Amino acid sequence: MKPVRSALLTGAFAELKGRGARSNRDSRFADATHELDPEYLEQSRTAERGELPPVAAEPDPDDAPPAAAAIKTCVTHERARTIISRNQSPDIPFDRSVNPYRGCEHGCVYCYARPTHSYLGLSPGLDFETRLFAKQNAAELLERELRRPGYTPAMLALGANTDPYQPIEKDLRITRSVLEVLAAFGHPVAITTKSALVLRDLDLLGPMAQQGLVRVLISIGTLDRTIARTLEPRASTPARRLEAIRTLAQAGIPAGVIVAPVIPALTEQDMEAVLEAAAAAGARHASYVSLRLPLEVRDLFLEWLREFAPLRAAHVMSRVRQMRGGRDNQSEFGTRMEGTGIFATLLRQRFALACRKWQLERDYPPLDCSRFRVPQSPGPQQLLF
Repeated sequence: MKPVRSALLTGAFAELKGRGARSNRDSRFADATHELDPEYLEQSRTAERGELPPVAAEPDPDDAPPAAAAIKTCVTHERARTIISRNQSPDIPFDRSVNPYRGCEHGCVYCYARPTHSYLGLSPGLDFETRLFAKQNAAELLERELRRPGYTPAMLALGANTDPYQPIEKDLRITRSVLEVLAAFGHPVAITTKSALVLRDLDLLGPMAQQGLVRVLISIGTLDRTIARTLEPRASTPARRLEAIRTLAQAGIPAGVIVAPVIPALTEQDMEAVLEAAAAAGARHASYVSLRLPLEVRDLFLEWLREFAPLRAAHVMSRVRQMRGGRDNQSEFGTRMEGTGIFATLLRQRFALACRKWQLERDYPPLDCSRFRVPQSPGPQQLLF
């Protein structure tokens, strides 16, 4: 069996403040699995509370459990081979996307992208939010793709898998370099984020918006800062996201809100409040996504529920199953985003009524693909005519 990664253990041996996942369960493709001895864990928790174990002699300081230490974010710079991901999903309104990063420091415990870390041999748990990969050649690859003969422009989604404006973007600026390429080519892009950091790039987004090339969707699942602090610990606060919508709208950049995820019996009561606040801030469009629990996300979310909402855990999961055909998750196209059953129907009706009340459009207008131009390549070779 492989040695246990002590730096990522739960309990007394790791400081989980500011992290969403409560464990670091192994990749489903791992050759071996690790388990924490409950007796050992209880001893460590006893020591953490300052209670000495019932021993006759003074404990040896060398035998004391190590002090809790914050789990640091580790970023690996990689040179990707391709940058545009394509999909044929009938319930997704785009066929191509760019993700500058793998893993996401925001740490949203419900994130449907967590299982993708398993393909790297890493955990969808703490690894997903602490062991990140930055595609340092993203802009270079994107320009090469856009210059290919026969490339046909269509709306490109930025941040379809992980957030393009997660905290490490502040220094690495890979998302900005991607936007610079898209602006130079006149290529349409839709950005989805939970971060107010998107406002840093107003100088690029403003001119693109004037040409009908961009829209920004801000994801807000709840206005309750207490819930958001543990549910999505390193994302911008709900208030800051609303302010980002306001600033984008004032700058003439089409802004919308995605109420996501709607968690039954936990955040669903906030739907109307989120839509009202977003509309007041200047959002033009709105959509929503019900909680999805694919693969390892289910167990990670259950751990979060037991720690932060233990009295609601059973009710939340009961409602989830009532919206998912008696299961914890539905992966079928057409139903996976909203669910089925009476509660899913009621949610759709509530959303429609709220959008009508606050004049939010439910369909996004198409972005302009006619402005796409391949600029002249830099270098000594000039155009003949």
